[in-house]
Amino acid sequence: MNRKLARRVAKAHGVSVREVREGCQEAINHAYKNTNFYAGQVTHKGATPTPDEFIAHVVGEAWDYY
Repeated sequence: MNRKLARRVAKAHGVSVREVREGCQEAINHAYKNTNFYAGQVTHKGATPTPDEFIAHVVGEAWDYY
């Protein structure tokens, strides 16, 4: 996750950048435990995508849409 984006989210929610990054990773990990999630579509190196890998995928899909 881009540090500038993480700072903006952290400021908006009154939490630390670390909490934002950890929250994102926790959400991704939770989603990947759900068998209905499209886990196979996101390119990632580990067992689950990092926030950076997930955001890159989502942005890529949005870019393709427009």
